[in-house]
Amino acid sequence: MKTVTVGVLGSGTVGQDVLNLIERRKHIFDDIGVNVEVAGVLVRDVNKKRNIPSGIRVTDTCDFLQECGVVIEAMGGIDRPLEILHPYLRSHRSVITANKALLAERWDVLREYALDGNLYYEASVMAGTPVIGPMSTVLRASTFVRLQAVLNGTCNYILTQMEQGKEYAQALAEAQALGYAEDPPTLDVGGFDTAHKLTVMARFCADGNFPYRAVDVTGIEHLTLADIQDARQNGEKYKLVAELERSASSQGQGGWKATVAPRRLPETHALCTAGASRNAMVYEGEECGSLIFAGGGAGGMVTASAMVGDLLDYLLGFPGHVPLH
Repeated sequence: MKTVTVGVLGSGTVGQDVLNLIERRKHIFDDIGVNVEVAGVLVRDVNKKRNIPSGIRVTDTCDFLQECGVVIEAMGGIDRPLEILHPYLRSHRSVITANKALLAERWDVLREYALDGNLYYEASVMAGTPVIGPMSTVLRASTFVRLQAVLNGTCNYILTQMEQGKEYAQALAEAQALGYAEDPPTLDVGGFDTAHKLTVMARFCADGNFPYRAVDVTGIEHLTLADIQDARQNGEKYKLVAELERSASSQGQGGWKATVAPRRLPETHALCTAGASRNAMVYEGEECGSLIFAGGGAGGMVTASAMVGDLLDYLLGFPGHVPLH
């Protein structure tokens, strides 16, 4: 039985669920002949009560990283996790992350490690719904044409509540009260979270160095109840849609146009049916045709399922998610 030592950065909802899922899947690790040992968990407050397996070292220092063969990053943010992870990646060890903001905005630092197969980030776009894996492997045999996706659960919730007659401000307040939206909620409702995810996906099907700044972003803040009702009267729904397609003009990144904006879609559109209350993507390729991915795009255990899935890939010897060269 081989022992692989894992470090975890962050112990919020996702970090705790990752630790619990590693414990729950022990029999799978046993089946492949690996003993997964958690060397430590980096936290802000070591005295805070946490729902994690007993015996795991909880610390506010990073000294345990030197013991680790692989690190799972569940901190969020950009600069602090990069500060910790960059020296670790330089030592040719692997990182598993769901941090779409870090991937989108610090690609200039991270790309070389992704090309080496040392970055695993299935959970960064649709959490437990696998889209990065297919886009980085089998879908590359098909000529990419276009994708449309709904990628933010907070916006989905707010727009659904507005369809039921609530004003934007009321729907947003409810989303915040339920913990769906941050305070301030700009990252979600302003479309920036969706833009981060679109940027990550664009690197597998359009341009391996696609920059976050190339995404044209409009949020849902200015939608009114009258807008929503007018759409419904015409058999349509508003969704915050991420879209990537060939640019009709010379504008765009390398001939590609990436946008995030509220769209009026027919109620029969796949993003309104398969993605009624979930994340969803319609992917179009010349050879593969139109494919629909839909499922949970947020939540602790949903996200943890993809991160532990990435851990299994690492343990089995599969490389991380390699962008277009």
